[in-house]
Amino acid sequence: MDLNFYRGKKILITGHTGFKGTWMCQALVNAGADVTGYALKAPTNPSLFEMCGLASKMNSVEGDIRDLAHLLQVFAEVQPEIVIHMAAQPIVRDSYKDPVYTYETNVMGTVNICEAVRKNPCVRSFVNVTTDKVYLNKEWLWGYRENEELNGFDPYSNSKSCSELVTSSYKNSFFTDEEYQKNYKVDAPAVTTCRAGNVIGGGDFANDRIIPDCVRAMEKGEDIIVRNPFSTRPYQHVLEPVMTYLLIAKAQYEDKTLAGSYNVGPDDSDCWTTGELVQLFCDKWNAYTKDMGLSEAKWINKHDGGPHEANFLKLDCSLLKNTFNWKPRWNVETTMEKIVEWSAAYLKQEDVVAVMNRQIEEFLG
Repeated sequence: MDLNFYRGKKILITGHTGFKGTWMCQALVNAGADVTGYALKAPTNPSLFEMCGLASKMNSVEGDIRDLAHLLQVFAEVQPEIVIHMAAQPIVRDSYKDPVYTYETNVMGTVNICEAVRKNPCVRSFVNVTTDKVYLNKEWLWGYRENEELNGFDPYSNSKSCSELVTSSYKNSFFTDEEYQKNYKVDAPAVTTCRAGNVIGGGDFANDRIIPDCVRAMEKGEDIIVRNPFSTRPYQHVLEPVMTYLLIAKAQYEDKTLAGSYNVGPDDSDCWTTGELVQLFCDKWNAYTKDMGLSEAKWINKHDGGPHEANFLKLDCSLLKNTFNWKPRWNVETTMEKIVEWSAAYLKQEDVVAVMNRQIEEFLG
């Protein structure tokens, strides 16, 4: 992925204060892009976005994706060429606690961003980021393909399935060249949805996610609690989907026939159980931090009887691979080494932004 394309480009990212959004903004700011972010305040404390000091390096707008009037105002002022939509309520367990907010944010938020794109012909490329959990999960052993049935089980997954359907309806109803030529005298924007697997990396402080739970346990000197060590997920470093979204946004900006829906996930060899992943964290952590005076990593199985979550989930990424000659860059072992490097620097109060920038350069190199 060559980010030189983005130098000077006006790009608007929703959800930019979150984990994935921060990594994307850091990479784009480094590349010289003209970045505007639209999101609520950073969702965690501590916050990776605040650690990076990005508010002073880009146009960071505090706004709720449910507020259409404010979103339209920002679009009118910024006139973005490329839009990447990542604002969401992203936690499965939180969606059980507050399903109304989850649907408002993930469904009406998508309606609002699609409406903003519809009313601003400056947008040439639009990517809506959803999740691998949009599919009706049949707990089978092979990966889901883009033409499989959409029907997530829990409120988070289901709301993201709805987000896919909203985007499809807007594409069919409003984002056609005929419609745009009639209203704006320009062709319609290219529109893609991306369905990413489980994303892990340094700087994630969210609740109810396994890697943040591991790092918090190291910070407190406690054992790592694993709720369900036997669930299988497609794990990938945060830079894998972030750079893939940017790859697709660039490609469809230049050739609209490449727009569509794409799974973004690792190879089958990187679909690990949660227990295997935590054991890998422990092994890498203990080897890397042996002489640093940090806690030793150990984990225990402690199922808490929580709400339903999918047990087995894989993605088939053949379409992405064949269309863009794409392949994952870092496997789970390399990914865990990057996580341990970042997290150890964080706990030692070292320069984590320098670690991020080095990892971005390594990934792109």
